[in-house]
Amino acid sequence: MTRAGKWVADHLVLGAGLMVLLYLLTPIFVVVLMSFNDPASRIGYSFDGFTLDNWRQPCLPNGLCESVVLSVEIAMMATFFATILGTLMAFALVRHRFRGRSGVNVMTFLPMASPEIVMGSSLLALFVSSGLAGALGFWTILVAHILFCLSFVVVTVKARLAGLDPRLEQAAMDLYANETQTFRKVTFPLVFPGILAAALLSFSLSFDDFIITNLNAGQEVTFPMYVWGAAQRGIPPQINVVGTAMFFLALALVVAGEVRARRASRV
Repeated sequence: MTRAGKWVADHLVLGAGLMVLLYLLTPIFVVVLMSFNDPASRIGYSFDGFTLDNWRQPCLPNGLCESVVLSVEIAMMATFFATILGTLMAFALVRHRFRGRSGVNVMTFLPMASPEIVMGSSLLALFVSSGLAGALGFWTILVAHILFCLSFVVVTVKARLAGLDPRLEQAAMDLYANETQTFRKVTFPLVFPGILAAALLSFSLSFDDFIITNLNAGQEVTFPMYVWGAAQRGIPPQINVVGTAMFFLALALVVAGEVRARRASRV
């Protein structure tokens, strides 16, 4: 094999990985670029000129910032409740044996496996049959988001618990730690990365959801619904500003977590 052929063979996997990564990030690059666009027309989707006005006035389109605030509020509340309930369910399913445990495991996967249109219409039917047809809004969206985020939290935390070495907790108890101390000093720190990952996943799923939200929102307008409505008239560049800001915020959180984990491993 020639030197060039050997170099290609050694770097083939790396090159393929970089190509796939570039393919995945291309839409994000476009969003970042379009956040600095000065469109010549309201319906244009081409880059017509560079401007910083979109970042100076992110709330210029009517209702944009209100929809973002609503989505963030719902996502934070849904993440909080889904993470707590899902973590408790994961501990119960992994650490305890009870009648119907296998059935609960199967039921946990159903919201993940069901198409969103099916789950959204089912929740709408539930709210309407409960007499909430005229009260669809913030609280019905929140309940719906908690329900579909719950499964993802349970699955994520269960995976972390399943990989936890039980001898670590046994060693703590052999050293005269009680159950509370063992959980606080050993179990929780080891499970926390899985809980944090589940919370971040729940937040992104809730903030991003459109189908279930659209069916149960009533008169409320979340950010995905605003984007869908604006797309029919021409997307304002400030939407790309919000998307860019959310991307870099998520990237900063991931990088900060990775740096913290590496520093902790060196100690």
